[in-house]
Amino acid sequence: MQLVVFVISVLSSAVLTRWVRDFAQARGWVSVPTSSRHLHTRPLPRFGGMAIILTLWEMVLLSKWLPGHFGLPGNLSFQLAIRILGPATLIFLLGLLDDIRGLKAYTKFGVQIVAAVLLYLNGLGIYLVSIKSGGVSVGWIIGLPLTILWVLWITNAFNLIDGLDGLAAGSALFSTMVIFVIALVGHNNGILFLTLVLAGAITGFLRYNFNPASIFLGDCGSLLIGFLLSAIALAGSQKSPTMVAVAIPIVSLGLPILDVTVSVMRRFLSRKHLFTADREHIHHQLISRGASHKQAVLLLYGVSACFGLLSLFLLNPGSQTVGLVLVVLGVGVLVGVQQLRYHEFFELRQEASRTFNLRRVIANSVGIRRAADALERCKTATEFCELLQKCLEPVGFDGFGIDLTSDVAEDFDGFPLRQAGRSQFHYLWDKSLTSTEANWSLTFSLVNKSGQRLGNFTLFRKSALTPLWIDLSVFTATGFSTALAGKLEQLQQGLLATERKESMPAFKASARMTASD
Repeated sequence: MQLVVFVISVLSSAVLTRWVRDFAQARGWVSVPTSSRHLHTRPLPRFGGMAIILTLWEMVLLSKWLPGHFGLPGNLSFQLAIRILGPATLIFLLGLLDDIRGLKAYTKFGVQIVAAVLLYLNGLGIYLVSIKSGGVSVGWIIGLPLTILWVLWITNAFNLIDGLDGLAAGSALFSTMVIFVIALVGHNNGILFLTLVLAGAITGFLRYNFNPASIFLGDCGSLLIGFLLSAIALAGSQKSPTMVAVAIPIVSLGLPILDVTVSVMRRFLSRKHLFTADREHIHHQLISRGASHKQAVLLLYGVSACFGLLSLFLLNPGSQTVGLVLVVLGVGVLVGVQQLRYHEFFELRQEASRTFNLRRVIANSVGIRRAADALERCKTATEFCELLQKCLEPVGFDGFGIDLTSDVAEDFDGFPLRQAGRSQFHYLWDKSLTSTEANWSLTFSLVNKSGQRLGNFTLFRKSALTPLWIDLSVFTATGFSTALAGKLEQLQQGLLATERKESMPAFKASARMTASD
């Protein structure tokens, strides 16, 4: 009879989806691709959620009118379904109005909160908090906010991933199958019936929604599916062990949860509005990496299937099983997000690396500050060069160059600085390096205390692959550049001894150095 329920739901959903599609197209109720975020190229109706909600109500009413014919207690299934479908219908109407007229984010959140409160009042909420078996009952002050947070999280997660043909519906189907298995193992007939009907409704809809789609879920469909899964997970948790009740729904809904979490984090890091739509969701990133529309959907189907499979391992929640699942999930998520190449997370990783190497950053910055003070005591050009090498080499630099203005460069004798052009002088402690071979350079202006510009100072690195553990602003914000300019001015005026050695002629380069930041 379970197979009969599923088959009837599939056929009903397929017929209703086709009818909704044709009805909407005949009246011009279609979504026209007007934004860069839209991946479809032709106008399509977006009221697929209507077929799903009608299928659900049809099957629930049949379970009431034909008790026992589905192999389930009619009153039990009907009562549970009404407690869920009542608030779910409110969510459907919210999405339908958003599809037709467009609503502000705060309005949508407000209605979703009302629906979550209705769920809680209907006895489908978080009433127990526990890590081990048993648990502690919590009052509404804790339970109601947790229930609202869970419903908002899952409901909007499916709305966010509804960006490719069949993606949100297909991902929901995998999650629904996991909840079905949990209900089957736990002999939870009410949840078993609802998951069968929802799985059938989604399957029938996918016939017209898979790429190339002829109808979209729309907000009325994606919000509805997300809300239903959050509500069914809450209902199923009341007859399940704590680990099954908490961990399995979270893991089985891994893809939409991951996408909404990544979206919130990257928007926060880049200082964007959290509710601003963009084209940087996981499916968008896959397409930007070269995957086709269908390839991206199938790949994410595979990810959803992996999340679902891992969640089923938690049906037997031993310590080793939980640890293994967490390790696999953690490694998989880290590797997957890294492959998507989000700039925000690259910068976050860089800052984390800087934090772990904070002592080195501080030590290098202190060395530059001390060098700025020590420059005042240099009496010869050799001491000047050796001091700069002593503070810059440990940081990771391989040499420096000075490009003087024409009036300063005239008659400039800065031995052991080697002349590399008419007004350019280098000091490279990596003898295998020339300025043209440097893969990285940093140039800043040299201005003396009276405000006169003397030229530019350039730092060279042979390789840019190794990290540079220093705050580069230390070169200009600590008096270092001013001290350099003052000492070069003294060198130009002959106030410093050059200690020239005739056996080491100055190096002259035919090409002028091009310094890049």
